Amino acid sequence: MKFLTTNFLKCSVKACDISNLNFPLEYDGSKCKLVQNEDIEFQPEFLLNILDRIDWPAILQVAADLGNTSLPSQKPELHTNMDELNEEELVILRDLHTLLLQTSITEGEMRCRNCGHVYYIKNSIPNLLLPPHLA
Repeated sequence: MKFLTTNFLKCSVKACDISNLNFPLEYDGSKCKLVQNEDIEFQPEFLLNILDRIDWPAILQVAADLGNTSLPSQKPELHTNMDELNEEELVILRDLHTLLLQTSITEGEMRCRNCGHVYYIKNSIPNLLLPPHLA
């Protein structure tokens, strides 16, 4: 599961829909295995398009759960036109590319901050299915 995917997952328990604690899920850094795939091509256009859709506080929280506290507290403000990007902005995009697209969680656990339900990640696939009593 790409790190970017963590920004789109929330607890599936219906009772958690009314809570602000169902997103982002909490990741157990001691149980999560991270892998980097450097073969994924850098596509700055994609990153510029997705950056507006990213919930930056959620990215910060998940990164901190996984042991990365080096991200800036504010979402980077970048030019939206590729031709206007300067070298510093390209470095920021490359760093985001490494974090969001090249970094994957291959094994681990995610927990709802509201109800405590644990979702497992196996072979890079998050299992979001609920047992019948929670569905």
